[in-house]
Amino acid sequence: MLFDFILKQTKPNLDENVLTVRGRQIPLAIIRNNQARRYLLKLRSDGSARLTIPRRGSITEGRRFAERNTEWLAQQLEKLAAHPVEPKQWLIGTEIFFRGELVRIESDAAGSIHFGTERMKVSAAQSDLRSAIQNHLRNLASQELPPRVMELAALHGMNVSRVTVRNQKSRWGSCSRRGTISLNWRLIQTPIFVRDYIILHELAHRRQMNHSEKFWQEVERLFPDYLQAERWLKQHANLLR
Repeated sequence: MLFDFILKQTKPNLDENVLTVRGRQIPLAIIRNNQARRYLLKLRSDGSARLTIPRRGSITEGRRFAERNTEWLAQQLEKLAAHPVEPKQWLIGTEIFFRGELVRIESDAAGSIHFGTERMKVSAAQSDLRSAIQNHLRNLASQELPPRVMELAALHGMNVSRVTVRNQKSRWGSCSRRGTISLNWRLIQTPIFVRDYIILHELAHRRQMNHSEKFWQEVERLFPDYLQAERWLKQHANLLR
């Protein structure tokens, strides 16, 4: 991911254009900044490009600079497609992951919003729906994940003392020595096979409280396709942010 430079400017001169990248037209925002020392081109997280024009620069030369760097932009677009950045705001029309699928947040005339199989009421004054939808997803995860843990634990003859669903920022799950399994509510956003893999991964710690070779042998015994699930999690690590 590319990071924005924080540039101070009194009145930015913004002109929306398009730039052709491998036959595809993408929006190009041209911004003049008197403190910039050179032309700067970056790809935004929404797939548009931003061109900064320095004090003595011209839009004509700036466009030439951007056109000379379209191959670089194409490479950045490929990286963005492989590792999409989750939008900061969830608005009507935003796509989010739900049960492993990208679903669009939509609204109806009755004042409800829906995504995938879910429908919920929100305040009419609420434009950023992220908090409300995440609370809904967390409640859904709290209903679904603990019973699934107990079901898989019984299937494989393991004891679990307690299951909690938490808002973890850096991990999908954990297992304590006392037999408490903690799961990230965001598992409700992953495919079912990934959800089950994480549960079985944590259950494997009931037999091996480490990440030794024996542990991974136990994981493979419980979930032979665990590498496929690991790849999905790696590709969508942004969900934890």
